[in-house]
Amino acid sequence: MNKLQLAARPWQIFDPTRAEHRLYYAEFNRKGSWGTCPVRFVVTDDQGDLVTMIQRSLIKYYVDQEFARTRATRRKRAVKITGLKPINPGLQAID
Repeated sequence: MNKLQLAARPWQIFDPTRAEHRLYYAEFNRKGSWGTCPVRFVVTDDQGDLVTMIQRSLIKYYVDQEFARTRATRRKRAVKITGLKPINPGLQAID
């Protein structure tokens, strides 16, 4: 193993659920460079470039968070209004 490989930043797959990964991307947006990022992110084959891949995964993450709460709230309201209990509370309703 050569010195460059030992000094290189470790490779990681971007995970939007990890706060430090979101922080690294926020710093990239602010500075316009990955120069101070302590890791290198892997670009998957089905994505064009790193920034697009991260943006898509963040959009999915935040939309899933928002609408998961909305669905849960709608189910609770429906149960409260009708007074009926859900048949199987473990299953999610299909919209």
